[in-house]
Amino acid sequence: MNPETTVTSDQSSRNVILLLSCPDRAGLVYRISNFVYQCGGNILDLDEHVDPVEKIFFVRILWSPESDSTPLSELEEAFRPLATEFDAEWKIRFTGLKTRIAIFVSRYDHCLLEILWRNSIGEFAVDIPLIISNHNDLAPLAAHYGIPFHVFPLNSANKETIECQEVALLEDNAIDTIVLARYMQILSPRFVKSYQSRIINIHHSFLPAFVGSSPYRQAYERGVKIIGATSHYVTEELDQGPIIAQDIIRVSHKDSLDDLVRKGRDLERLVLAKALRFHAEHRILVNGKKTVVFD
Repeated sequence: MNPETTVTSDQSSRNVILLLSCPDRAGLVYRISNFVYQCGGNILDLDEHVDPVEKIFFVRILWSPESDSTPLSELEEAFRPLATEFDAEWKIRFTGLKTRIAIFVSRYDHCLLEILWRNSIGEFAVDIPLIISNHNDLAPLAAHYGIPFHVFPLNSANKETIECQEVALLEDNAIDTIVLARYMQILSPRFVKSYQSRIINIHHSFLPAFVGSSPYRQAYERGVKIIGATSHYVTEELDQGPIIAQDIIRVSHKDSLDDLVRKGRDLERLVLAKALRFHAEHRILVNGKKTVVFD
């Protein structure tokens, strides 16, 4: 299981979240609900979806346990036979646990600012032990929030060595999830594989349009009437990972390239914040190149 740490929750008790996907079949909701009942749990929220094409069942269940002292490992062992029978992909989490994230950033500060501010007012279920950058520019911002800031200057010759150092730092700090807050570097396939479905990126266009670099310039030159921002999980294929959240804003012939950039930055920070919230609250199930997001 991914490393997390206990924190103070605003809930009076520690609730349980189950995320599960499996081939669809009759009686799944009944069987899983009965498991919760047999454990003495009381279901607080249940959201489910069936992919009508692939015939895959998805569910997120939140329940209050009979005892706050039941260890996570005990719940996992109790549920495992049922999950095996269903041929399911699944995970169980406590709501009183925060996800430990590392933020990667280059020189743009708007997405980083949004995350740090929202986290400072208790909006996210995350801890941020460190920020990693390939430049020194945003070190004062990290210092303002009391977060250690680590600079790893990158070039084509040292990329493999630097990534090894970064991974070691992430492991030493028990990092569960990486957030790329306009980190203007492409991660290696080996790095991405180590954090599969645990690297969240913000791309400054409405994917799949305008992938790669300079999407605002591409949009301006194409004369589009809307621009957007997309947050997605990082895969080895650039800007093609499963999409978590998107939003758009209208533009016109009167808007300059600078106007598109200005409007787009507002979208970027809000879309990335939304995606991080979904991830930290365990509301996302990855389905191949797509996601199911229980909001």
